[in-house]
Amino acid sequence: MSKRNSQAAKNAARERLRQERERQAKKAKVRRQLIVAASVVGVLAAAGGIGYAVVQANKPDHWEAAKDAKLVKPANTGGKDGTTVVIGKADAKKTLEIYEDPRCPICASFEQAVGGTIEKDVADGKYKLQFIGASFLDRNLTGEGSKNALSALGAALDVSPEAFLEYKSALYSSEFHPAETEDKFKDDAYLIKIADTVDALKNNKEFQAAVKDGTYDRWALEMSDKFDSSDVQGTPTVKMDGEKLTGADGKNAPMTAAEFTAAVDKALKG
Repeated sequence: MSKRNSQAAKNAARERLRQERERQAKKAKVRRQLIVAASVVGVLAAAGGIGYAVVQANKPDHWEAAKDAKLVKPANTGGKDGTTVVIGKADAKKTLEIYEDPRCPICASFEQAVGGTIEKDVADGKYKLQFIGASFLDRNLTGEGSKNALSALGAALDVSPEAFLEYKSALYSSEFHPAETEDKFKDDAYLIKIADTVDALKNNKEFQAAVKDGTYDRWALEMSDKFDSSDVQGTPTVKMDGEKLTGADGKNAPMTAAEFTAAVDKALKG
């Protein structure tokens, strides 16, 4: 091979090597740019995620927001905030007041033992019934089931007093009432499932919409405030025209139909 051909071959090899180095350098540059871009996106995404989390953490929860919502009073209520719930014949001279928290297990036992007697007495005109709902167990145990059940009771009351009483009985029944620590009443679907056992509420689209939309959430808070401003310390508490009724122990609500009837008859004579 001539020196000329040998030199040309070397030059060609060097040129190929130069071009290959340029290609590799370009690839490296592009790779670095992609890594930087991905890092920036990651940082922005993280910052955005943190920002979103901060915004969400600072937003008021549903029940905080409900305090400022428009107050919708259920039908069949009275008083400034619609929290006077009195059911019964207008000519009944006495009024039985019942203070209950929907999540309260003792309230459930009371309703299962005495609820039927109360409904019959009210229907017979023996006395009127006033209901005062509480939600202190949501605070004590954390959760929202008491408030949510009160709201659903408001939706039932809007249908009729009879639907309200039947629905209240179903909520406290052994079949549906959850353990005190189990916040099942926070679930709208569960409240609607229970309502389907009440003829007036079964497949009632207006009732279901009111439960899902939280139509009576603000009313539930007002009702709870009414309980908190009373002198009642626990549930269930039963009064006849302001005087507390007790069972055999002289302290707590009568927990059997016989004890209840005896306490009521005594109060009616007073």
